[in-house]
Amino acid sequence: MILKYLKAREWAAIAACVVLIALMVYLELEIPGYMSSITTEIVSPDTDMDVIYGDGGMMIACAFASLVVSIIVGCLAAWIATSLSMRLRDLEYSRVQSFSLEEMNRFSTSSLITRSTNDISQIQMTTAMGLMIMIRAPIMAVWAIMKILDKNWEWTMATAVAVVVIITIISVIMLYAIPRFKRIQGLTDNVNRVTRENLSGIRVVRAYNAESYQEEKSEAANIELTDTNLSANRALAVMFPAMMLVMNGLSLAIYWIGALLIDAAALPGDKMVLFSDMVVFSSYAMQVVMSFIMLVMIFMILPRAMVASKRIQEVINTEPSIRDGPGTDAPRQGSVEFRNVSFRYPGTSGDVLHDISFTASKGETVAFIGSTGSGKTTVVDLIPRFYDATDGQVLVDGVDVREYKLNDLRSRIGYVPQKAFMFKGTIDSNVRYGDTSGSVTEDQVRRAVRIAQAAEFVEAKEDGYMSEVAQGGSNLSGGQKQRLSIARAVCRDPEIYIFDDSFSALDYRTDRTLRETLRNEISGATTLIVAQRIGTIMDADRIVVIDDGEVVGIGTHEELLRSCQVYLDIARSQFSDEELGL
Repeated sequence: MILKYLKAREWAAIAACVVLIALMVYLELEIPGYMSSITTEIVSPDTDMDVIYGDGGMMIACAFASLVVSIIVGCLAAWIATSLSMRLRDLEYSRVQSFSLEEMNRFSTSSLITRSTNDISQIQMTTAMGLMIMIRAPIMAVWAIMKILDKNWEWTMATAVAVVVIITIISVIMLYAIPRFKRIQGLTDNVNRVTRENLSGIRVVRAYNAESYQEEKSEAANIELTDTNLSANRALAVMFPAMMLVMNGLSLAIYWIGALLIDAAALPGDKMVLFSDMVVFSSYAMQVVMSFIMLVMIFMILPRAMVASKRIQEVINTEPSIRDGPGTDAPRQGSVEFRNVSFRYPGTSGDVLHDISFTASKGETVAFIGSTGSGKTTVVDLIPRFYDATDGQVLVDGVDVREYKLNDLRSRIGYVPQKAFMFKGTIDSNVRYGDTSGSVTEDQVRRAVRIAQAAEFVEAKEDGYMSEVAQGGSNLSGGQKQRLSIARAVCRDPEIYIFDDSFSALDYRTDRTLRETLRNEISGATTLIVAQRIGTIMDADRIVVIDDGEVVGIGTHEELLRSCQVYLDIARSQFSDEELGL
């Protein structure tokens, strides 16, 4: 499944590896022949030292040449493996970037991280070792067997028995180990999930003295992974000693059979021939057994690589549910309209939104309010197509959002989510993130920060706009992150702004000042605000009240106080009747 991602130049390198490995095997298998010649010459009555030195020199030359070829093969194998792993990481990352929230929920974050790191490392290691071993071992075994086929049949039978025993041992152990290796990847996901959860929620953990509870969760996940690893590796731990036992047993059998044959030979010349053949046969037989031992090394990592390959393929082959539309040349005005929109989350049976209809014209401010879980955020998530409506139409500038290219649609929108997220970098780079075209000027950044009421704390920092921002904005307060997140959207200068409960961390004075500045500075843009506080939205041109996924009221603040009981109840929970003018 994975090898299909290799390119032509890598297949050419693999072909070169096959040729070089064949050459390396040839050189290694020539050495026993020279050894036989030296042995015969040594025991000969008329020993010729020149022959011994010549054959010895050839043995050294073959060994050195084999070493050089082995280094070249190792370098080629490493290049092929790293090129493949780099391509797989790119493919995985690109695919995940195209995922909608539906696919992101299907694959957990911890699992996606494991698949793009640990799983790809397994593929890289298996590819590098496989090219060096899996190609070499069969060539070595077949070639060595051909070298000894014309030798004594007793030695051949002993070698055949040893091979059968090795194959049996490998088969039994693999049947036991492979299912456990399959579980290891999923358990690694679980360890990553528990660790990530603990690190992300460290403040809550400490605030509630829950360190022991978290340690127990981590220990349980760790023990399960460790036990499964031990169970699989105990089986593999038996393999090498078993292989060595078979190899040493075969060597003993060859010499024992050889001793019997030599003892039975009548002539001294026949005894010398048998002795020489025994030395050569023993060398070749060891090569055959070593070939299977090399394959055992691959069998130790192959099961995990097979599982990793499947998991990587699952990500790469997953088609995103939300794709580009055919494209449209709709003028960039900023109008938004919902026509009888209903929505249900994937895998659920009931709608969370029912027949939602409203219009936000160019330059208008439309707010959404309702109880927690009423569906306010889900409504605005349908506009940039984080999800697609199940029924009805969501229109931007008079065109169904499903007709747009995603890049075109989202370039019209400045989105500020509920949870402000900062990227590792500087304040300047985080604000410029709103427009990644590279054309944003310093004045535009400063203007966006000023509008977001963030200039005071930014310019008070020693490095100002170049001040460091930690991963996730952990060195900033909630209010600071919200204001910089708003500055990021303003820097983009879009036609539509979506503020999804983006003022909740601000004090009332900053909230009021920020809204007034936004109203003055971006008056030509359409603004959609999701809020919990009546004070944040009471000046909106239109307020949409949502209750249990349905629109139960649309109007201005004063109109809804008179006509919508749900809105009145929310208002009374935050203000007195005197403050509301009732």
